[in-house]
Amino acid sequence: MNYYMMGEYDVIVIGAGHAGCEAALAAARMGKKTLALSINLEAVAMMACNPSIGGTGKGHLVREIDALGGEMGLNIDKTFIQSKMLNTAKGPAVHSLRAQADKHRYHEEMKKTMEKEENLDLKQGEVVDIFVEDGTACGVILKTGSAYRSKAVVLATGTFLRGKIFIGEWAFNSGPNGLAPSMELADNLKKHGIELRRFKTGTPARALASSLDYSKMQEQYGDEKIVPFSFMNDDLEKDQISCWLTYTNENTHEVIRNNFSRSALFGGQIEGIGPRYCPSIEDKENRFSDKERHQLFIEPEGLQTDEMYIQGMSSSLPEDVQEAFYKTIPGLENIKIVRPAYAIEYDSIDPLNLKATLENRNIDSLFCAGQFNGSSGYEEAAAQGLIAGINAALKVDGKEPFVLDRSEAYMGVLIDDLVTKGTNEPYRIMTSRAEYRLVLRQDNADLRLTEKGYEVGLVKQDRYERYKKTKNEAEAEKIRLENVIIPPTNEVNAYIESMGSAPIKSGISLCELLKRPQFNYETLAPLDKGRDNHLSMHSITQLEVQVKYTGYIAKQLQQIEKFKKLEDKKLDPDFDYSKIEGMRLEAIQKLNQFKPMSVGQASRISGVSPADINVLLVYLEKLRRSKKN
Repeated sequence: MNYYMMGEYDVIVIGAGHAGCEAALAAARMGKKTLALSINLEAVAMMACNPSIGGTGKGHLVREIDALGGEMGLNIDKTFIQSKMLNTAKGPAVHSLRAQADKHRYHEEMKKTMEKEENLDLKQGEVVDIFVEDGTACGVILKTGSAYRSKAVVLATGTFLRGKIFIGEWAFNSGPNGLAPSMELADNLKKHGIELRRFKTGTPARALASSLDYSKMQEQYGDEKIVPFSFMNDDLEKDQISCWLTYTNENTHEVIRNNFSRSALFGGQIEGIGPRYCPSIEDKENRFSDKERHQLFIEPEGLQTDEMYIQGMSSSLPEDVQEAFYKTIPGLENIKIVRPAYAIEYDSIDPLNLKATLENRNIDSLFCAGQFNGSSGYEEAAAQGLIAGINAALKVDGKEPFVLDRSEAYMGVLIDDLVTKGTNEPYRIMTSRAEYRLVLRQDNADLRLTEKGYEVGLVKQDRYERYKKTKNEAEAEKIRLENVIIPPTNEVNAYIESMGSAPIKSGISLCELLKRPQFNYETLAPLDKGRDNHLSMHSITQLEVQVKYTGYIAKQLQQIEKFKKLEDKKLDPDFDYSKIEGMRLEAIQKLNQFKPMSVGQASRISGVSPADINVLLVYLEKLRRSKKN
């Protein structure tokens, strides 16, 4: 192919979706000259599906991205139109923040941030090939013939790679939201030995707001007290926009069942595997036919548009069927669909071919992130993009890679699941996937990760100082509460009983009283005469959780200590496991294929049993003793 050289960069990022944005910003902020290429600049941080950020499990990822110096949390705080903390009836481990976004402003603000970032060039261009020399990625070639050299490349193609849209019997090559797909790059990736597979996702229809009858739906309000996503924001005040809840019914289900044969999903046109946790409405009806109804949230897409997103009702049925079943739903009887629902199929990589750093196992300096890795969701993509961008920058400098394990972050769980267990469907993060979720709470992401981000050079001084202030405030206030003893006077006990708690018979510290479920930091105030009310909302949250869950947290920290012992047993990436006697053949093959970084990672590889790990540990101990002697 003929091409002409246009320039050189340290890091080139292919794609500027949620993964590409975080990867490019991270590399640039770590001082690397970075180029971000998007097939269309309208696709920068585009919300092609739901107009929201966060949610169960996903909110944890956004907080962690922010704690490490990423952009997603800051961007949604600028552009949200409704904010809500989910799962507040449960414990703090599963509290998750979710915000409706003005999707157009979200794109505009992220694009503006990238355009202003020092060391970062954002350009429109379709990459059709990657330079691979001596097994190392070292640049890209664009469709126009222009080419750029680099020291590292990040692949973050989202759903654009050989994208194909399905609406009923009709199918055509397209990226999300009607943008052009990337067709040539997929063929050239295969030439470089990168195996690809097909995954599928989908999106619901968008309706004109004025065509809906809200009197037949339940109004859904945002929280009165807004909790920011970013630890750099204290208080956010904004007039919030309502969402609406309605339900399908038997008439809806009958229309869908009668048209199963016209669905691209059941008609055999779609070969890609879709997300089990976010099925289309026809898939729901097929799998959960016993359900009397399915809930739908009607969500505004922004302040400057009348488009409403119908969450929970993605579909690959034809437009006439879509209109028919939507009109059976209360409030949607006169719906005007402005964008039909569709399914989209795309190429992705098997993440088992990636290292924990998200570097390709076979091509040096080629990092992969986002839906290209087999995940689903903006938040999962952004988290991987951040880690890929950090590691690309570190690779350029010849520094040690940055890897978070399962005990340190939801990001660690996400990436470890992908690269050690793989996935046969678009992967979605959930709180149930995290074994140490009481320690990996969304509220303490900065205490877990900001220092790590500072050490790699992504977290700047102002964020680091804010983190230290929160950490010190919470610790100092806990010590103060432990030392303030309140006496069992009639006045004190009258107040304690008014809170629905048992009276005290002897002096008790405020810290002990705070452990009681009837009390929080605010309701302790009448008994706390020495308080000066200087603590931030974030510090108060840390204090309350640490005090109330002390025993549970201590128990989980003991579990993490055991986990760390296996993670700390490092393995030689060049070791030949066939040398170990007594290990099963399948385990030898899997270990030689994946080359785990530690015994802990080896234990999570499918096909490696606990017995195999015991054999490995015995071998390592013998090796240690022989070296010592």
